[in-house]
Amino acid sequence: MTNTPKISPFRLLQQLEQRGHEHGAELPAQEEVHEEWVGVAFRLGGAVYLAPMSDVTEILTCPQLSQVPRTKPWLKGLANVRGTLLPVMDLNGYLGRQSSALTRLSRVLVIRCEESMAGLLVDEVLGMRHFERNEWRALNQNADDAVQPYLDGAFEHDGESWPVFSMRALANHPLFLKVAS
Repeated sequence: MTNTPKISPFRLLQQLEQRGHEHGAELPAQEEVHEEWVGVAFRLGGAVYLAPMSDVTEILTCPQLSQVPRTKPWLKGLANVRGTLLPVMDLNGYLGRQSSALTRLSRVLVIRCEESMAGLLVDEVLGMRHFERNEWRALNQNADDAVQPYLDGAFEHDGESWPVFSMRALANHPLFLKVAS
């Protein structure tokens, strides 16, 4: 029988740790981390806007709508979305522009309004866009007057300006939930 000295489990772990330090490679230097902002890009008429991802609950193709009598023309109707009644508003119509035509590209952005939800009909959803927070700029005053109260700055990326449309500002506007005509 060989006389090998008994090593305690703790001492064995210490030796393994020491060997790891001696033969292990160094970790790469941590690169600078940039905080990211994510939004949903959508087209409204000829303009493109961003909605903060935190403001949009869901994106739908336009569901079947039931008309609601004696309401503003921009209230397109009510939709039954998985058992929940969702009022769908034409965002172009609400802003005093020509109503959006329903096409295969039309989408409904679902947002939270107070304790309920609302759907906003837009001409097209262009997908998610990612920006670094340092690309945010204060809004210039060249925006359309109808949209101006709902804009919350813009992101500048590769020479393009991406205005941020605040769904919270829209939902909190006193006229938004007054749909009776």
